[in-house]
Amino acid sequence: MSDDIKAKIAEIEAEMNRTQKNKATNYHLGTLKAKIAKLKTELINGPGGKSSGTKNADRGFDVTKSGDTRIGLVGFPSVGKSTLLTTLTGTRSEAAAYEFTTLTCIPGTMKYKGARIQVLDLPGIIEGAADGKGRGRQVISTARTCNMILIVLDASKPVTHKKIIEQELFSFGIRINQKPPNVKFTKREAGGLNYQEIAHQTKGMSIDAARLILKEYKISCAEVILRDDITVDQFIDIIEGNRAYIPVLYVFNKIDSLTIEELDILDQMPNYVPISSQHKWNLEELLEEIWNQCNMLRIYTKPRGQMPDYDEPVIMHSERNPTIEEFCNRLHKDIINSFSHALVWGKSAKHQPQRCGKDHVLQDEDIVQLCKKV
Repeated sequence: MSDDIKAKIAEIEAEMNRTQKNKATNYHLGTLKAKIAKLKTELINGPGGKSSGTKNADRGFDVTKSGDTRIGLVGFPSVGKSTLLTTLTGTRSEAAAYEFTTLTCIPGTMKYKGARIQVLDLPGIIEGAADGKGRGRQVISTARTCNMILIVLDASKPVTHKKIIEQELFSFGIRINQKPPNVKFTKREAGGLNYQEIAHQTKGMSIDAARLILKEYKISCAEVILRDDITVDQFIDIIEGNRAYIPVLYVFNKIDSLTIEELDILDQMPNYVPISSQHKWNLEELLEEIWNQCNMLRIYTKPRGQMPDYDEPVIMHSERNPTIEEFCNRLHKDIINSFSHALVWGKSAKHQPQRCGKDHVLQDEDIVQLCKKV
């Protein structure tokens, strides 16, 4: 069955390569891209959809999520992932000079700025991982559950390894360092296609392209509102609805084998950190980049009449614009029921302290004192 789907995908990709790219062929290419996306989803999930095939051994490693943030180490075999895990967390992960030393997921936990960060050492992936080669699906399925992915690369190996891993993650529905497009898509029972463009479309989207793609998915009635200038591929991602938008940091390990000139060339790459996990070089910059990319905030609690607790901050994530209500729920779900107001010291307060309600948005290193109803 999977061989038939792969053959169909190869056939459609060959047709796309033969087709000239211009305005006249945009709609046809959009239809072909939608067909490929459908077939790839069927290849990953099985012909019955998301629930199909979940009982087999390709559904990820069973690792309990713990801590404030989860990070996955993804890379080719023998690039130093196990050594990096041991250096960061102190967890023993077998490291050796031969490939595929790590055969299962090894979790470890490190503390940084008061946050408990879970680090997963995943087995090395190879080209074709998204199609199931070398337990690749298990590795990438687990990577989808992470708040951030560290792509660990051997600095002495070709940079083409970076492209191969990016393609494998893309094939499995992971969108690297992207934000979800601001598009409203709602299926309806009747009423045809209601298509609106709030933002001017310059990348190939139009009502005709949307209609053809939706027809491929057997959707005739829907509401589509485009608030961003998007591509056809991004529109297909919205329809599929199972894409994971995850920040990625490229970690070039074993820089002790490079010259200064080679490091200068690598320095032109965005979202990258050069390290040597064996010699413990530049690990502080790596931890700072992880902190910044994960958008973590430290919120300190202050009991009435006492000093704030600076040792155990409550960790929240800034992309969600955390409010005092979310802060209460992180402590205990019943606190909000007896909540009266909060006294806030810090960047988010207009004066020190400021009396705030539950909708007040918090910032990094704010101090919060909760007051209950009398």
